[in-house]
Amino acid sequence: MPAAQVPQPDAPTIDAPRLLRITEVATEVGLTPRAIRYYEELGLLNPAARSEGDYRLYDEDDVERLRFIRGLRDDAGFSLAEIGRLLEDEAMRVRNRARFRTTSDVAERRAIVVDAIARAEAQVAILRTKAARLRSMIEEAEGRRAHLSAHLADIDAGREPTHAPRSPATGPGPAR
Repeated sequence: MPAAQVPQPDAPTIDAPRLLRITEVATEVGLTPRAIRYYEELGLLNPAARSEGDYRLYDEDDVERLRFIRGLRDDAGFSLAEIGRLLEDEAMRVRNRARFRTTSDVAERRAIVVDAIARAEAQVAILRTKAARLRSMIEEAEGRRAHLSAHLADIDAGREPTHAPRSPATGPGPAR
């Protein structure tokens, strides 16, 4: 019995990238079309293409970039200016890596590495500032919690809650 013939394609098929309109992207990433257009105005994003009707079209890389921006903004509390700087540094890192690999000039390689170090130091500074702000917010919340716990202990012991002077760490205290 002869082996079954398996048809062979003439040429490999390459799926065209899936392009989405702005409303589809907005729904997928949980943003508004207005926010996406604003990110474009700030230079945080460029649509992959435009349709014949001049509609913005986005590919999967654009969608992932928007998810990254949203995560930095919403989850990590970065400002759009900080996000722009981080994205710019990432794009430059990719360009520097390509330049580094294509040159054998020692001076140029050194300049690329020096630039990369400076960018990494700037990123560390942004992240440390963010971490310091978060530590401060945690300390304030812990102070409020301690203040309220003292009130609760007074109430549970049948005493009138004491009104100790507030320190900056305890914040404004409970509303009366």
